[in-house]
Amino acid sequence: MNTFLTFYQNLGPALTLLVIGTFLLAGTVKGVIGLGLPTVAMGMLGLAMLPAQAAALLIIPSTVTNLWQLAFGGHLSALFKRLWPLLLLIFLGTGLGSVWLGMDGGHWVVRALGGALLVYALSGLFLPTLKVKPETERWLGPLCGLITGVITSATGVFVIPAVPYLQALGLNRDELVQALGLSFTVSTLALAAGLAWRGNLGGGEINASILALFPALLGMWLGQTLRQRISAVVFKRVFFIGMALLGGHLLIGG
Repeated sequence: MNTFLTFYQNLGPALTLLVIGTFLLAGTVKGVIGLGLPTVAMGMLGLAMLPAQAAALLIIPSTVTNLWQLAFGGHLSALFKRLWPLLLLIFLGTGLGSVWLGMDGGHWVVRALGGALLVYALSGLFLPTLKVKPETERWLGPLCGLITGVITSATGVFVIPAVPYLQALGLNRDELVQALGLSFTVSTLALAAGLAWRGNLGGGEINASILALFPALLGMWLGQTLRQRISAVVFKRVFFIGMALLGGHLLIGG
């Protein structure tokens, strides 16, 4: 896999179309609600390829779109000072999980991916709005970071429990969007380091991931356009229902 196209030639036309369609959809979801690209990508691609291979494909699209997301808002410095324990433990947890677990375990990894998607979807649909007190934040943030990192290393999904935790901090909309971008960026870079350490992220995979960036960016632009015309609340509910069905399928049939 030494060229940009060799990876996709090895996949074949059907899987190549699946990759393009997946990242177009994943980018659209992220453009509308500010999250969901790696979740959709891992869920959809997990139907047809190994989780480690799917995770390698999402590295460049996830990194670029997350950097785009956290670049705007003006709260980056304050958020980093507040969230650095969470971010540090996400990185360390992903590293420890990569050494301990990784994504080379066959059927249990697919089932773990399905379980992570299902838990995330159910929490989005039914979990009430929580509030984290400042004194609780001191220990809960690092704990959520560690758990998120371990789950990331095993499934490529880095939303549980980091997203519900960030949503419970009482941030305004701009702060929350930027905080999510910060958390996802650290998770993506830590996942990339773990994949590279286990030999699952070489030059061919990076080239293939670069090509996956283009449909992801197109999808994100489409999503930002759609956001002005549709209800984000309804769209998010449909998104969670879809993730629940997909997660349940992977959990049962993995």
